[in-house]
Amino acid sequence: MTTTTASSAYPFDLSALLPRARQIADALGETPSRNRLMKELKVGAPKATALREALQAVEFSGSTDAVVDPEPAPVDAEPAPAAEVVPVIEAPEATLQATGDGHPGTTVTRKSRSWPVMLLALPAFVAIWSGWVGLGELTGFGVVHPLPGIWDDLALNTAITLPIGVETYAAYALAVWLTGTAPAAARSFARWSAIGSLIFGGLGQVAYHLLTAAGVTHAPWQITTAVACLPVAVLGMGAALAHLIHAHRE
Repeated sequence: MTTTTASSAYPFDLSALLPRARQIADALGETPSRNRLMKELKVGAPKATALREALQAVEFSGSTDAVVDPEPAPVDAEPAPAAEVVPVIEAPEATLQATGDGHPGTTVTRKSRSWPVMLLALPAFVAIWSGWVGLGELTGFGVVHPLPGIWDDLALNTAITLPIGVETYAAYALAVWLTGTAPAAARSFARWSAIGSLIFGGLGQVAYHLLTAAGVTHAPWQITTAVACLPVAVLGMGAALAHLIHAHRE
């Protein structure tokens, strides 16, 4: 009697797919799962199973060349699972995304609310502005006419340069320091100059209130000297910080 061997129900040539499967295994550092092979190579369950067995045979033998049977034994057909679809749910303050390994993960992104900061800054701005302007007037800052002969009616109170310069630089230096995107030298300079500006700003507010409470109409020369040097110091620190940031980018 003649025995007839049935051919495979899924005849295919693995030699074209095996190199790609080996690349996936090398990238993972281990034999990929059947589902991974199905997803990466776009093949069905029988081919993925045969490829995985071939990769395991190569690892067991230690050889880089695997002998692949072009007519592998029949494999029970299994319906290929549908590709996993990870929904991306858009919410006002959260977003769900998939991780890189194909399994659903959750990445929550919350939009920060800035109105509490603005609410806190408003009274501080009023107090700081009035304190610096008042201290400036006690130290000789006042109304000037910057364009005589050109625009005689133009008047400018130079006391406003103190809160604009000192507090604006402090906020700018804090942003450079805390965001962490600037080079190391710029962040270091921003850190110490921001702390120094905030301390100096606090001392200026204390000096103004103490002088006002004591009924002093003209500040002592030591305070006048320090306050008069502020615009120049702020200009120098701002220019130095900007130079440190742009020098690294160039």
